[in-house]
Formats: sequence, structure tokens, C-alpha cells
Amino acid sequence: MAERILIVDDDTDTLRLVGLMLQRQGYQTIAASNGMQGLGMALEERPDLILLDVMMPDMDGYEVTRRLRGNPATAEIPILMFTAKIQIDDKVMGFEVGADDYLTKPTHPTELQAHVKALLARTATKKDSGLLKRAPSGQQGYVIGVVSARGGLGVSTFASNLAAALLVRSQADVILAELTPGRGTLGMDLGIPRQKALTEMLAGRSGEVTREKALSSLVDHNSGLKLLPASELPSDAAQTSAVRNFETLATRLSSFARFLVLDLGAGLPTHVQKLLPMCSECMVVLEGMPNTIQHTRLLIQEIIGLGVGRAAVHAILNNRQRIEAQMPMAQAQEKLGHPIAAAIAPAPELFTQALRLQTPAVIAQPANTTSQQFLKLADMVIERQKAQ
Repeated sequence: MAERILIVDDDTDTLRLVGLMLQRQGYQTIAASNGMQGLGMALEERPDLILLDVMMPDMDGYEVTRRLRGNPATAEIPILMFTAKIQIDDKVMGFEVGADDYLTKPTHPTELQAHVKALLARTATKKDSGLLKRAPSGQQGYVIGVVSARGGLGVSTFASNLAAALLVRSQADVILAELTPGRGTLGMDLGIPRQKALTEMLAGRSGEVTREKALSSLVDHNSGLKLLPASELPSDAAQTSAVRNFETLATRLSSFARFLVLDLGAGLPTHVQKLLPMCSECMVVLEGMPNTIQHTRLLIQEIIGLGVGRAAVHAILNNRQRIEAQMPMAQAQEKLGHPIAAAIAPAPELFTQALRLQTPAVIAQPANTTSQQFLKLADMVIERQKAQ
């Protein structure tokens, strides 16, 4: 498939001429006429390279580059600044904010093509060598189990955004594993074709869940996360009986990254009872409704009864809809009888946009208030991990 190049320039003649030049070389091109549009297209289209003008009226190329580099979903996209600014200080500024290469206008088509080709080749080499590293010093990574008392409370959405927030804050490898066979939503939400890796590992013997198989099961997502989606075929729910396989898989995965987030779904089936004591901490998702709070209270008691320390169980108030009947955090905490570590504000528009972009909300709009709550929660997790 031809590489896609995003051209960001407020000059329509440049967009047209450079676009035609690159298309003749076999590249696909997409165009944006200002910085904000370029940021949006970079996030939505995930091009292989960005050809970026510096002098634009609404947001210059330096600021566009800073924002691209600050978002894990776009941080690794190569950027070629293409501008009429010829002073050495301008070039230095471009490299300082994160540009990979710098060309001044006007330039000969052959020179532009050579720079584009070289940048794309370096990026391909980097991707080919970008294997996951083991957790520091060969230690197991920090494992966070996410669970709820019943379905429909947003466990998967919470887990994916927590994982994305940990990625943003730590800039380290983060794995998100959806260990709910037959009830998978991660693949559909994040635009991953149907995956069979988890199904195949659960179908065999636990000894067959090797390190190599666990590593090869992971999917690289554009957000920067490493994903193991669950099957959405209802009949695969029978695989929850493969308890030893789940335990072996979790152990393997935790050796590949600094953070491993496990989406454990709802309730306490046998495999979840075995996995929770393996976690560094457990996050229990609930909403501010009386029956849910009572059900969650019972769940937390049973989790502690499995041998998980009370201090390692963190309740998360996840109010996804703006409903007046939902309790405020202080009242919910009193009825729960357990500290609530964080409250996530409802933001249906944000999550709708994230679904459209097939990326976690934290990546789609990192400055959003709800995204900031996930990032703050990630900061707390990182502090606990450092203190471990």
C-alpha cells in the first residue's frame, strides 16, 4: 500500500503542486490548509509522514509540531518542515520542537522527493526494530486489574483510557489486555480486525502459552498502546474455564511492559478470582446509583476476601450520563463504605468522538476535563508504582 503524506500549508498553490509531485511518485496525499486542521487530520488519518509549513496564520508549524509530539498517537509520525524561512535560527527552532528534517522553499522536486524517501525509510527501519522490551531489570511490570459488580458500567472504556493516560504520563510501554472472551468490545471500539490470538491461547494447554506466543499476540495500535483484544463471539465465553491459561498469560504479559492493564469485565468468575491477587492493584468501577453502590460494596468485600489488600482496592465513580439521580462522590463513598479514589465526569460527546476516531478519549482530546481526570489518576498510579 502506498504511503500517505499529509501536507499542511495555507498556500493553495503549494498544496496543489506538491501534492501532484508526490502523487506522481506513487504516494497518497491528503491536505490541510491550516494548523488546527492539520492536527485533526494527523490524529484521524495517521499519515506516514507530515510535510509541514512553518508560517501559517492561526497556528505556526512550530506549535503544530509541539502538539503532535506531545500526543502519543502522533508523536512518532515523521515531520518534514518545508518553509521559506531560511535563517539558521529558524532551522534550529524546527529541530528543537521535534521536526525530523527541514527544507527551504523553493526547492527542486528531486531534492524534496529524496528527503521524503529518506524519512520514510528511516521510519520503516525504526518500526521493524521496535519490539517490546521487558520490564526494567527483568522484573514483572505493574499490573492493574479493572472490574465491576455488573455489566454496563463502562469497564472497557475506563480501562482503555486509563491505559492511554498511563502511556501519556509514563512514556513507557503499556499493554491493555481484554480478558473477557465472548464479550470483547476493544477490537470494535479501536478499529482492530477480529483477532483470534486470545482464543487460541485459551484453547490449548497452559504450557503452550509461551512467551513468544504471548508477545506475538499483541497488536500495535496507533495510539501507542499494545493491545490484546478479546473475541466478540458469544460462544467463546466458555473459555473462561481455562483458568491456568489466564494465569500464565497474565504472567507473560506483565514481563513485557512497565504497565499492564487487565480488563476483567463484570463479576468474579473463577479466572478473575485467580487473576486479581496477581494484580498490583485493583480498580472497581461503579456509578452513583443506590443499587449499583450496594452491589459494588459486596464485590469489594469479596475481592478483599481473595487476599487482595484493602489499600490496593480503588473504587472509581464513573458517572457516564448526566442523571440527576446519581449521588455525589461524598454520599456515594459513605454508602459504599470504602474510599473512592477518583470520580470521572460524564462526557458523552467526548466518548462519541473517540469511538469515531477509533482511539481512547484521552488521546482524541487530551485537554478535555474528563481526559485530565484520567491523566490525574494515571499520575497517582505511577506514584504507587514507584513506591512499590
